[in-house]
Amino acid sequence: MAGGLLIGLLQLLLGLVVAMFSIYLGIKLFDRITVNIDEMKELKKGNVAVGILLGAVILSIANVVQSGVASITGSITAGMGPGALMVSLAIGIINLLIGLIAAVVSIYLAMSILDKITVEIDEWKEVKRGNVAVAIMMAAVLFAVSFVVQAGVAGISRALDARALAAIFGLA
Repeated sequence: MAGGLLIGLLQLLLGLVVAMFSIYLGIKLFDRITVNIDEMKELKKGNVAVGILLGAVILSIANVVQSGVASITGSITAGMGPGALMVSLAIGIINLLIGLIAAVVSIYLAMSILDKITVEIDEWKEVKRGNVAVAIMMAAVLFAVSFVVQAGVAGISRALDARALAAIFGLA
């Protein structure tokens, strides 16, 4: 029982660290893809459109990354030997990195493609002006893309099953 509790706490700690890193990454990504917008200044002014879009970026990254987090936390079980634990952590970290890269690239591509599709709207100018309707539409695009990408990342995580690989190498 104590081993299971310790594993649970380790899984929780890993999840929290990854969640905080994802939020940091989301804010930095948003800063990079926005044009002529000082996000923190706009948030302080109460620009709801910027808040909606920043929140959508963070949630979209978290949605995609959660498959990688599940891979790390789900592969650690009580009674694992040190070799199996190391393989599980290594594969989990690889899955997590795949999720992070997929999230960042997909968000960037989604915003770039949306910008090309909606030539009659300058989304970033509208968001800076506080146009909530445009921010909601952009947020919906991010959520839709993140759901599809998350399914792909989950498939990759299942293919790179840490416990199965540990067993193959005789470390289970």
